[in-house]
Amino acid sequence: MDVFRREDGTSRIFSIWDQTIQDGTPPEGFCFGTEYTNEQINLALQSEDPLSVVPSTDEDGHGTAMASAAAGKNTEAGSIFQGAAPDADIVMVKCREGKQYLRDYYMIPDGVPAYCDTDIGMAVKYLDELARVGKRPVIICIAMGTNWGDHAGNSVLSRYLSRIAEKRNRVVIIPAGNEGNTGHHYSSLFAMSAATMEQSVEMRVGENEPGFVMELWGERPNIMSISIRSPGGETIPTVDFRSRETRNFSFVYSRTRITIDHVLVEQGSGDELVVLRFTLPTAGVWTFHIAVQGDIDYGAFNMWLPISQFMKSDTYFLRSSPYTTLTEPSVARSVITPSAYDAGNNSFYIDSSRGFGRDGTVKPDFAAPGVDVPTALGNKSGSSVAVAITAGAAAQFMQWAVVEGNDVLAQSVEVKSYFIRGAVRDLDVVYPNRSWGDCDIIVSSRQGTLPGVSVNHLIYSTTVSVRGVFAITSR
Repeated sequence: MDVFRREDGTSRIFSIWDQTIQDGTPPEGFCFGTEYTNEQINLALQSEDPLSVVPSTDEDGHGTAMASAAAGKNTEAGSIFQGAAPDADIVMVKCREGKQYLRDYYMIPDGVPAYCDTDIGMAVKYLDELARVGKRPVIICIAMGTNWGDHAGNSVLSRYLSRIAEKRNRVVIIPAGNEGNTGHHYSSLFAMSAATMEQSVEMRVGENEPGFVMELWGERPNIMSISIRSPGGETIPTVDFRSRETRNFSFVYSRTRITIDHVLVEQGSGDELVVLRFTLPTAGVWTFHIAVQGDIDYGAFNMWLPISQFMKSDTYFLRSSPYTTLTEPSVARSVITPSAYDAGNNSFYIDSSRGFGRDGTVKPDFAAPGVDVPTALGNKSGSSVAVAITAGAAAQFMQWAVVEGNDVLAQSVEVKSYFIRGAVRDLDVVYPNRSWGDCDIIVSSRQGTLPGVSVNHLIYSTTVSVRGVFAITSR
C-alpha cells in the first residue's frame, strides 16, 4: 500500500518474515518460513506481478489497518490521514497458525485465526536480533490476546517478553484486550469463617455452542474441590482432585461431555489450576459448587471463559466481573499495556479489558485512543488500535531518546514511566485505576525513523495484527 512507501515510491518495509511460506530462505538462525528483504519488496513493487516476487499477503486486512495507524503515511494531496510515526521503517512477521490438533482441543471455531506462543516467541526473537544487528531501537507491538493463563504475568511467553522489554533500546507493547464487557470472568474473594467454604457460580450457555475450554484458578495454600449441576438438574459429584488423572463425565439426558484436569502447583505461578473442557454443552444455566479448604483468613478463586473470538454462542457468567479481564500476555510486568478510550469525549471504551492482574499487579499502564481511529482501511476501534497508537508514540519517543542522544539506554520501563509522568489525569479519578491505569495518554504527531513489530498467537487470537520494520506482526 502507498501508506508504507517513501516519497520516491520505495517501500518502508525493512523486511518480512512469513512463517507460513516454507519454500524460500528463512532468516539466519531460523529453520522455517521465508524472509523477504527490502530489496526484494522493492523489486516486487516494480513488477507487473508483485506476488510472483513476494507472495506474502495479509488475508483479512486487520494487520494492514493497525500498521497504518502506527506507522502509515498518506501521500495523497489533501488527505488528513497520518499514522503516529509516519516515517518509521516497518518489519513484519506473519505468524503461522496453530496446529490442527491444538485447534481441535481448544475447540476454536473454523475461520478464526489462532497462534501458538512458541511461534510468537520466535517472532519476538527475530525482532530482537534485528535490533542487535541493525543497531537501532525496535518497537515490538504484539497485537493479540487470550483468556487462557494465570493473568499474573507468569507464563513462559510473558516472562520472555519481560526479558526482551528490559533490554536496551527495545520497547514491547501489548493490548489490554476487549474482554471488559463480555461476562467471561468470574471472581470471588471471601472470608474463611470455617475450614471449608463453598461458593456457587452460575454460567449461562447459549444455544448451539459446540464446546469450549474454561479455566479455574485458586490461590495457594488453599485447595479446591468442585461439583457441577447441568441445566437439566443432573449433578457431577464432588471432585476433590486427590488423584492426578484426567476425569471424564457424561450425562444421561444430554450429549454433554466434560473433561476435568487438575494441577495442584501450576509451573509458572505455583497456584492451583483446574481446566474444564465442555463438549456439546446443553444450553441453559450451569451451576458450579466450588469448595475452598484452607487455614488462612480468606479464600479466592477466578474463572475465565475463552475470549469472544473463540466462542460461537452468547455464553457468560451470570454474576461476572469486568475487572481482571486483561488478556494474556498483557500482564507481563515490564511491557507496556494500554487500555482504550474515546478521545472524542474522553470516555473509557466500554469493551476494553480492565485491571488489575490476578496478583494485584497494576495494569493497564495507561489508556490510549482506541475508538474510531482513522486507518488506511477506514476507522477502527478496540484495544488493538490503542496499541498501534502507543507503538507510534514509542517510536517517536525513541527517536528523541536514542537517535538524538537524549537517553541512549532507554527501554520499555523507562518509556512507560515517561508516558505515565507526562500524561493527562482526571482530578476526579483515583490513580492507579483499574480502567485508566496510571493516566490517559495523548499522542503527538512528531515524526521519527524507527523499526517496529507486532505479533500474533495460538490460544491467542489477534486483537491487532500489524504489517510492518516498526513493531508489528500480521497473519
